[in-house]
Amino acid sequence: MPRPVFFQERCKGCELCTVACAKKLITMSAAFNTKGYAFATCQDEAACVGCALCARACPDSVIEIYK
Repeated sequence: MPRPVFFQERCKGCELCTVACAKKLITMSAAFNTKGYAFATCQDEAACVGCALCARACPDSVIEIYK
């Protein structure tokens, strides 16, 4: 089963991944990383289909999809 992994400290909160997610599973966290940015997170990892559109859209390589 595919699983998205987010490197929260790299995230700058651009939200490109939220737009790219085909299933609309990615949202921005209410918490902040040490740089002061709200970071991306997946609402339901079990529903992820592993398309990796979010990872391709991310300019900072924050997301990796493990299959």
